Amino acid sequence: MPTIELAGLTIFILLLFAGVYLTIFGLPGTILILFDVFLYALFTGFGRIDIKAIVILAVMTIVAEALGFTLEMTSTYRFGPSLKGVLASLIGALLGALALTPVLWGLGTLMGIFLGGFSGFLILELIRQGRLKPAFRASPGAIITTAAVIFTKGSFAVAMTVVTLSNIYS
Repeated sequence: MPTIELAGLTIFILLLFAGVYLTIFGLPGTILILFDVFLYALFTGFGRIDIKAIVILAVMTIVAEALGFTLEMTSTYRFGPSLKGVLASLIGALLGALALTPVLWGLGTLMGIFLGGFSGFLILELIRQGRLKPAFRASPGAIITTAAVIFTKGSFAVAMTVVTLSNIYS
């Protein structure tokens, strides 16, 4: 494989992982994954990823973002990314990837990045909420709803990445 192709594939896979990681902060990582896959398919002439796979990913993106939007509208609270939150999620993602990779290999790395990052971010947010005066705390229902939104969108992002990589490597 020529160096330029290897560099392009590396950037492509890093953007897939970044899309999964961005969902932890409530950002549209599924949209990043969809655009990344579309550009990869465009550059490779739709050889490994066909239109059918892109349509499936587009439907998954629409469902994930619509579901996330609907759940966010019912919640009165939103986790705000901070420097401490990003560091906690990075540490959690690293620990999650280290724990799950030996067991599940590539899927373990992907799931570990998401689950570990999500856990680190959520734990830090719960600690932060515990330090606030009761009048300023978010309700448990609002925290659960916000966590459910992040988990749902992240699960879709992981599934989209699995679909993409299985199309490329099968």
